[in-house]
Amino acid sequence: MKSAVETLSPTRAKLTVEVPFEELKPSLDAAYKKIAQQINVPGFRKGKVPPMVIDRQVGRAAVLDEAINNALPQLYVQALQEADLQPLAQPEIEITKFEDNETLEFSAEVDVRPEITLPEYDGLEVTVDDVAVTDEDVEEQVKNLRERFATLNEVEREAADGDFVVIDLKASKDGEVVEGAEVSGMSYQIGRGGMLDGLDEALAGMKAGDEKTFSSQLVGGDALGEDVDVEVKVSAVKEQELPELDDDFAQTASEFDTVAELTEDVRTRLQRGKRLEQAAAARDAVLEKVLDLVEIPLPDAVVDSELQARRENIEQQLMYAGMTMEQYLESEGQTAEEFETDLAQRVRDAVAAQFILDEVAKKEEIGVEQQELSEHLFRRAQQSGQDPNEFAKHMVEHNHIPEMVSEVVRGKALATIVESAKVTDESGNHVELKNLQPDGSIAEPSAETAESTEDDAEKSAES
Repeated sequence: MKSAVETLSPTRAKLTVEVPFEELKPSLDAAYKKIAQQINVPGFRKGKVPPMVIDRQVGRAAVLDEAINNALPQLYVQALQEADLQPLAQPEIEITKFEDNETLEFSAEVDVRPEITLPEYDGLEVTVDDVAVTDEDVEEQVKNLRERFATLNEVEREAADGDFVVIDLKASKDGEVVEGAEVSGMSYQIGRGGMLDGLDEALAGMKAGDEKTFSSQLVGGDALGEDVDVEVKVSAVKEQELPELDDDFAQTASEFDTVAELTEDVRTRLQRGKRLEQAAAARDAVLEKVLDLVEIPLPDAVVDSELQARRENIEQQLMYAGMTMEQYLESEGQTAEEFETDLAQRVRDAVAAQFILDEVAKKEEIGVEQQELSEHLFRRAQQSGQDPNEFAKHMVEHNHIPEMVSEVVRGKALATIVESAKVTDESGNHVELKNLQPDGSIAEPSAETAESTEDDAEKSAES
């Protein structure tokens, strides 16, 4: 077999392949054997029909077609290996010449990985926001905890923002009650939002026994997004009473004996969360800087495929959330054009990042240990809310393990870049990044690591 490569673009190549007829003999024999199993010829046992008889019965052309269809995938892969090409999608194959007992010629156009010259990524400098936990942040978290232990006292007054009400709801369209849009005895906090547009405004000022009708749009069901008339009836108004913030509350709501200990623990947890956010921001900033240092040609087909997958994923999430795309865009303050532009840029950056990280992994000779793969599968299962064993079984059965391996390899490549970077916060303090997982995700630092980081920050500030 002879093959030649023509570069059509930095991301697309054309293979031209010539295969002598004698090299097709194994596929031709296999074709005769397969067809012999499929036909019945008087005087011959099934599967034992001679080739010359098959030629008369079904035609030599049918045998040749079967042989070529069987041989092409292997011939294509062999040509890829000889040319050292890494395909990114299915090829467009065209048989350009073939006659019986003559050389087979075919061409294959395919998207390929672009050649990348990696920039110098050791010691990249980036700056991230300071870790700042304010007293207001702590107070908000403590208030949320108090609300979990609050009591509700029924009151005989008009409902106000923050009150809880027991309500009946019924949505109608053209005088007919919408199926599935009726509920009774539901507890709802005014001002919480996220249910029906106009509900909070309608409830404000209502008392037990009051009824009111307002116009809104349903956020789920078959009538999603349609205008309806909503009838709301209030059967009770309840005022939330928070427990006193004292040591008794601390002992009831936590493992601590005093409010001071509880408050300090809340502050510590917030600081750890902020450090995770800071580490994630550092990771993203380093990767963004690497992307700025190199120009990467991207295959249109790969970008378009990923873009379509992202759109479908977003639409599915919105459907589960009971939102239309229009409602989502309104909540984000974006136009449809702005959304598409932003999504396209994020997809292009993601594809470019994959190419870079694959090259870094190759340069650094990064591999994957079984334990790392198992931990990654476990994390992915947790993220999707699935049983880890069932998730792993699904990945194996559907041949997704290579994708999981690639994710871990790229994560380790990213960790290599990030951990070699010089990351400081806005105050000039060094940001330690020792909590990157093998797949590039951010792990919560241990208490010892957190304390060490605090000490380093204090020493840096003092100096």
